[in-house]
Amino acid sequence: MDNLSAVIGANLAEIRRNRGLTLDKVAELSGVSKAMVGQIERGESNPTVATLWKVALGLRIPFSELITEKRPPVEIVRCTDIPPVVDDAAGVKIFPFFPFERDRHFEIFVVTLEPSASHASDPHASHSEEYILLIEGAIEIVIGADAYRLETGDAIRCHADKPHFYRNLADRPVRFLDIIYYGQSGDTAVAPLRTTI
Repeated sequence: MDNLSAVIGANLAEIRRNRGLTLDKVAELSGVSKAMVGQIERGESNPTVATLWKVALGLRIPFSELITEKRPPVEIVRCTDIPPVVDDAAGVKIFPFFPFERDRHFEIFVVTLEPSASHASDPHASHSEEYILLIEGAIEIVIGADAYRLETGDAIRCHADKPHFYRNLADRPVRFLDIIYYGQSGDTAVAPLRTTI
């Protein structure tokens, strides 16, 4: 967060505009002067915690809504900018394109398996699901006692709360998109990644 005052000002101005409130009304609701509210919005003031609490309580919003930098409407992620999780001995690379965040219940990876490589995953949280789209190659996915073969362009959705296993069936590297959805149970424990040949 480069400039907290600017973040707070932008957040307050957006909240006020979205609710159709005037500076006078925010001042009335919060007990903070109109002049101070205006300075905060323009990023000209470094408000105290007490002042921010007054504004938050007056507007009936969480304190963090004023101080949290908003996510940009468009976010581009370059594969070349992502440090992968690599197990050279097992021939596995995992690129976390969109890692897990507390306010979202999923994470998105691209996984590469070298020829003859495989990857085993412990069970994820209960009620979790996994969505896999094979970008190129051929893989076998073993879930419990059942095995499924995917070719380029195929996809599979499955419960991810039991052990599962991926094996490259091709003589060249395979890549697949892996989305793990953790559901709404509140249990967001993520099983650690482990690789095996």
